Amino acid sequence: MDVHLRDVRYFVAVAEELNVTRAAERLFVSQPALSKQLRVLERQLGFRLFERVHGGVLLTRQGAALLPVARDLLERWGAGVETARAAAPTGTLVIGMQTAVGRGLQQEALRRFRAAMPGWEVSLRLVGWDDPSGGLADGSSDVAFVWLPVPPGLRTHVLATERRAVAMPAAHPLAELDEVPFAALRAEPFIALPRVAGPLRDFWLALDARDDEPVIGVTASTPEEVFEAVTSGLGVVLVAEGNATLYSRPGMTYRPVTGLPPGELAIAWRESDGRPQVTAFIDALRQVTTKV
Repeated sequence: MDVHLRDVRYFVAVAEELNVTRAAERLFVSQPALSKQLRVLERQLGFRLFERVHGGVLLTRQGAALLPVARDLLERWGAGVETARAAAPTGTLVIGMQTAVGRGLQQEALRRFRAAMPGWEVSLRLVGWDDPSGGLADGSSDVAFVWLPVPPGLRTHVLATERRAVAMPAAHPLAELDEVPFAALRAEPFIALPRVAGPLRDFWLALDARDDEPVIGVTASTPEEVFEAVTSGLGVVLVAEGNATLYSRPGMTYRPVTGLPPGELAIAWRESDGRPQVTAFIDALRQVTTKV
């Protein structure tokens, strides 16, 4: 015989109130629905639990015998649930970030992660461009928001695909254009990522669209250094179009660049990392991007 825990809870509430209406109010269900469910329970058990009397109900002998068992069952179930919750692993998930994420991704993903992994904390860690893995290579991050390409040994899930744009001083002659052909930028001095960034440095210098060596105005390791160099007139820099709203600066402007393939923002994790907290965060982001 399969009896739902809900029905046991209904039985105990009515037995304690000895009034179906009051029990329904206590349980936040309708009186007819509660009465119907009690009849279903009695049919399953094969005996009556209550006798109707003026102003309420009374327990039958069978109902009175069953009541302490039902109470004990509910108490043990509640204690078991609390024990299970206390047994859940806890810790801190470290999320590496090369830039601000925005795009409606991070906040919703964190909410879903906390729901899936109660008790776990999250630590956001800004990682310089000198580590294109976002802290995954040396184990200082568990997952990381990164721009592709990434070093070998990492798995990724693309979160956003965006055109590349150019950040330049607001007074730059090319700022008068609505879109800037990449050919018009080839002779401009560029803000470059550190050489250790490897293929990532090459991508944001647009080596995939060049047959010449870029002019390097300055090398920068963090977004703050990059945009400080731009506003100081030391060069221009390619950025993802979505970062234009995240990194607005007085004296700096953005224009979409034509003639280049887009950039891809992704969440990355180590190939061999199957820990539940990592999987939960990746799943949360997959749900968010699917929803979007």
